[in-house]
This record gives sequence, structure tokens and C-alpha cells, in this order.
Amino acid sequence: MSGGVSSIADLAHDTWVLTGRSVRQERRQVDALTLAIILPIAQLLLFTFVFGGAITSRAQYLEYVLPGVLVLTAGYGAAQVALVVARDMTTGTIDRIRSMPVASPALLLAHVTANVGRNVVSTTLVLVVAVALGFRSDAGPGEWLAAVGAVALFVVAVATLSTAVGVAAKSTDGAGGFTFLVLFVPYLSSAFVPLNTLPGWLRPVAEHQPATAVIETIRGLLVAGPVASPALRAALWCGGLVAVSLPLASALFRRQGRG
Repeated sequence: MSGGVSSIADLAHDTWVLTGRSVRQERRQVDALTLAIILPIAQLLLFTFVFGGAITSRAQYLEYVLPGVLVLTAGYGAAQVALVVARDMTTGTIDRIRSMPVASPALLLAHVTANVGRNVVSTTLVLVVAVALGFRSDAGPGEWLAAVGAVALFVVAVATLSTAVGVAAKSTDGAGGFTFLVLFVPYLSSAFVPLNTLPGWLRPVAEHQPATAVIETIRGLLVAGPVASPALRAALWCGGLVAVSLPLASALFRRQGRG
């Protein structure tokens, strides 16, 4: 029993130390950090002012599009884990860490933890800009907390999947293709237009994917609409991604070590 507690404590300590390393690395990558902050704000402004007036009033469209931009921001930010992990795997960082008394999963968990922190900053800035543009919500503290939880669950799910992709990738360029895919997924969802406006062949694709479930959950909590059904789908999607990606990333990581 004490050995198990000690192992968990060591894992938590190593994860904490390596999370600090990941945060310091991100702060030094000014271009990537700037892009992660500016891109979502630029997208919110673009969709609100360019498309808002054409689809409905800008104020109404801002209410509709904000959940989609939040998920787009969170997903793209979480997908960056694949690049960071791939860089560690291909530059010898992993070999140096393996030579030290560090719990094996700590580095992967640290990347996910640091990424969640960065996403908190970027999504908060998007919310601040949305409020400045006129977004208002009648949601109470519990609904806001649930919306934050939905975004956080999506970030963890995508970051965990990104970790597995980063371990498997042969280069950072290969991992970069995954980040593009994740950035593209919300465009095939209910993020920017209602599902019933999509072509019949595309509607099932947009409806049955994790981004739509998370977006509809946030929209129902902060604006209007059903919550229970999309929240259940979001939990199943995100929980399933974590349940598959976490052991996959660990197995790939161990195999790389033996190789």
C-alpha cells in the first residue's frame, strides 16, 4: 500500500516539475504563444463582423458563434501538444529524461497539464473580447462553471490524443498535420451555422462528432438550447478519447524506450 502511495506521490512530483519545464519552454516560444492568443481573437472578430451581418444581426450571431470559437480555440491549442511531444521525441530530450529517476508517464502528463493552463489563458481572452463586443449571458455561476468544465474536458481529450500522435510521429512536420486536422474539425460542426442549413450528406458528419456535442453543451448553458443530451454526448466522446488515447500513448512511449 505504502509503495503504491509513494509511486503516486513520485509521479505527481515529477509531473509538477516537468510541467514547470513545459511552461517555461512555451514562454520562450514567443511566436507560437502569440499565435495561440491572437488567432482565436482574430477569428472571433472575423466571424462576428464579416459573417454576422450577412447571417443575422451581429449581436445575435455573436451569441451563436462564441461557443464555436471557444471550442475552436481550445481544440487548436490542445493539438499543439502533438508538436511539443514530437519535438521531445526527436531531439533526444526523452533519452535524457529516461536516464534520470523520473516516472515514465510524468513527461506526457506534464505536457497535457501545461497545455490546459495555456488554454485557460487563451479562452479567457476570447471571452473578454466577446464581452467587450457586447456578449451577455443570463447563465448563473453553476452554468458558467459547467461550461468551463465542458471546455476543460474537451481540452484534456484532445491533448491526450495529441500526446499519442506526438509519440507516434516521426517528425514535428508529421505532428503538424494533426494540428491542422483538429483546427479543421470545428468547421464541420454547428460552430458557425445551424446543422439544419448544411447539405444532407454533410449533416450526419457534423452532428455525430465531439466538437458539435461540446459546442451545443456550451451554447445551451450560456445562451439557449438543450443541455442534457449534448452534455451526455460530449462526456461520452471526450471520455472515450481519453480512455483510448491515454493507454495508447503510454504503450507507444514504452515501446519507443525499448527501441
